[in-house]
Amino acid sequence: MTTTGAHQDAAGTTARGVWWWGRRRSAVLDVGLALVSALECGLEGVRFSDSAGLLVPVGVVFGLLAGSVLLVRRRWPFAVVLVSIAITPAEMGYLMGLVGLYTLAASETPRRIIVSLAGMSLVGTLIVTFVRTRQNVTDTGFDSGRWYVPTVAVLMSVGLTAPPVLFGLYVGARRRLMESLRERADSLEQELSLLADRAEQRAEWARTEERTRIAREMHDVVAHRVSLMVVHAAALQAVALKDPSKAVKNAALVGDMGRQALTELREMLGVLRAGEQVAARKAADAAVPVAVPLASVGLAAAAAAAAAAEAGPGLEDIEVLVGQSRETGMVVELSVQGEWRSYAPVVEQTAYRVVQEALTNVLKHAAGAKVMVRLAHRDAEVAMQVENGPSDGGAQDAGLPSGGNGLVGMRERVTALGGVFVSGETDAGGFRVSAVLPAPRAVA
Repeated sequence: MTTTGAHQDAAGTTARGVWWWGRRRSAVLDVGLALVSALECGLEGVRFSDSAGLLVPVGVVFGLLAGSVLLVRRRWPFAVVLVSIAITPAEMGYLMGLVGLYTLAASETPRRIIVSLAGMSLVGTLIVTFVRTRQNVTDTGFDSGRWYVPTVAVLMSVGLTAPPVLFGLYVGARRRLMESLRERADSLEQELSLLADRAEQRAEWARTEERTRIAREMHDVVAHRVSLMVVHAAALQAVALKDPSKAVKNAALVGDMGRQALTELREMLGVLRAGEQVAARKAADAAVPVAVPLASVGLAAAAAAAAAAEAGPGLEDIEVLVGQSRETGMVVELSVQGEWRSYAPVVEQTAYRVVQEALTNVLKHAAGAKVMVRLAHRDAEVAMQVENGPSDGGAQDAGLPSGGNGLVGMRERVTALGGVFVSGETDAGGFRVSAVLPAPRAVA
């Protein structure tokens, strides 16, 4: 048997047992077997001393020493078997031979060594049994026949060798199988733990993505609508006393913008509540109050994103968007190239948001500048470009705040769909925003 890997101190004890024993119960068992074996060999040493012409104490001491070798059967099983083979001619150590062969077969010793030692034990027992049986038959004058002595010798040698070896091989194979199953169970437990960690990471990633998406939607809706409302409110304040009819028109536009902003906000909040209800239903059905919401966050987020894309604006709303910008006093031209067709909802919404955010940035940072909006329908993509000239220095600044996230949000939207986004200043002193989205034709 292999030695235990626990740390051994000066007193010879380990954290699990004593010396080479893994458990104290094993040490007690081996000490008990060694005492029984020593007692057996000591008693058989009396007969050995008579037959060998030795003093009785010598035979007894020899038997006690030989039988006590069984104490080291777990550490050196081959030594126990060799000692039992060596004392076979003295007809002692039967218990030691049985236990030694069993321990050797159950250990991690190579099979060729087990077979060799078992064969040596079998041959030694066969010879001694054959000689002793023939001597007994001769002394008693028993008419045994021709095959009696060989048969008894073979049966005795096989009976004392084969059962412990076979049983030891079975126990060793079963032990190795249990260790393999235990290691496999440990590895599966580790894999399950890793999968749980990855699932939690994916759930956290899904929550982060959903928060980012909601932030982009809120920014696009609130920034554009409120910016238009601020511009119209400033115009209303300027013409309230001079041109009441125009003031009434601007007030109506401010009201329309506010209602549209509230409508879009309600739609987004409704989608979010629907996603939360889906996650809550999954948790209630599975009756797992903690684990299921984590696993269902990604599905709820995906459902919310899909629903928001379905209910959001599309390419057909760009003309309305351009018209609203014109009503604020901006000079905006719209150019459409290619055959107008439908795309996936998320593609249309992304294209709309890019144009919307670009017009909002012009309204904030380039008041009075002329704007050109180009939309191109191609075979497998849709391209959009919003370019403004230099701002009119005489135009009144609306004083709109800027969070600095407009271009970042547009880039995130476009790259998330595998598109290309480019923005920067033009040679004429204006600013250009361009985006290309892969857009295969939608299946009806």
